[in-house]
Amino acid sequence: MSTRRILLLASTTGYQTREFEDASRRLGIRLQYATDRCHVLDDPWRDAAIPVRFDRPQAAAEAIARSAARLPIDGVLAVGDAPTVAAAHAAQVLGLPFHSPEGAWAAHDKLTARRRFMGAGLPVPVFLSVPRTADAGALVDSREFAAVGFPCVLKPIGLSASRGVIRADDRTSFIAAFARIRELLEWLPPDQAGGAETILIEEFIPGREFAVEGVMTHGRLRVLAIFDKPDPLDGPYFEETIYVTPPELSEEEIEAVSRVVADGASAMGLGHGSIHAECRVNARGVYLLEIAGRPIGGLCARALQFWQNQPMEVESLEAILLRHALGEPTTQWRREPVASGVMMIPVPRRGVLRGVAGLERARATRHVTDVIVSARTDQVLMPWPEGASYLGFIFARARDIQEVVDALKTAHSYLECTIEPQLRVVQSTHHG
Repeated sequence: MSTRRILLLASTTGYQTREFEDASRRLGIRLQYATDRCHVLDDPWRDAAIPVRFDRPQAAAEAIARSAARLPIDGVLAVGDAPTVAAAHAAQVLGLPFHSPEGAWAAHDKLTARRRFMGAGLPVPVFLSVPRTADAGALVDSREFAAVGFPCVLKPIGLSASRGVIRADDRTSFIAAFARIRELLEWLPPDQAGGAETILIEEFIPGREFAVEGVMTHGRLRVLAIFDKPDPLDGPYFEETIYVTPPELSEEEIEAVSRVVADGASAMGLGHGSIHAECRVNARGVYLLEIAGRPIGGLCARALQFWQNQPMEVESLEAILLRHALGEPTTQWRREPVASGVMMIPVPRRGVLRGVAGLERARATRHVTDVIVSARTDQVLMPWPEGASYLGFIFARARDIQEVVDALKTAHSYLECTIEPQLRVVQSTHHG
């Protein structure tokens, strides 16, 4: 029997790909990468990846189709928001099940997502979209903004992971937040600042925040896990820290969250493949913040294990997604019957990372299963809202979620980061 081959679209800088590689080797699956590397270099990583540009999804799909004529593809997966759009176009050309190109784009564009949710009759915050060149002072005094009011949240429509998302509680903080987002968008390279011309402003939705991990199978959602976010995410910035599962929700609340996420995914056009949704729950209902047509980011998926019949049979999320991409049934795999969680280690301040002490003590913390520093020594670190990556990850498993939360926070307290100020290079104006 010929080896099954799955197309995996991912950034060349993404470390999630190693998790898929490990899972694919266990399952006897061959990964065909498509990455945003330079097409001029002759396979610098020796992985036979197809070089594509994620900001040109149709051209990427054509390049992938040419390769597939020689090496047939049996399934499609994507890691990251921009790769998901290109994956959707590629799947359409190849005739393979995946999210629609329109749905993948809607998930990548916050304004389009809001409009799709509203059109489907789902609860959405009052929102307003404006060009980043707008006069923030005039805007905050306008009749259009009055419908949104304070507190409100400002966010660039094309960035992910809460990057550039800022809460404003009054006129002064609104003007400052608008200027900060504008500066961020001007600083980012064009291929990273998708939708850089537009800023979304919406009413702040209070409540508990949850993340939903699931798969769509020909339009039907299967929820794999719901993560609780025990640390309040009330701003002014929205850097995420702890995810724990199972959540402290009633069966009725779990059903409501699952139903809204399923309706939102359908409204977006996310029909087949992985999804990751963020929502807030309060007395008024379940509010979708966003749905992405991809799995959870970074190394967070290590917080999930799936069992079949007995504990000896264990699979990772990546293995479940690989099986699903090949059309195999996955409903027999259920999340492990214990609590688990991950802390995305926050960046304490801007500067150059010189080292992290206390790792052995952190790893020895009861219930902690691993501590990984993914940031590199001498890497420039930047906290939210400008930042885009974490210092690393802490994982824990225990009988209940409070033990998991306590273990994550205790392990984090042992870590000591040495971060030196970043030296700024100032160009001399002396011509003498």
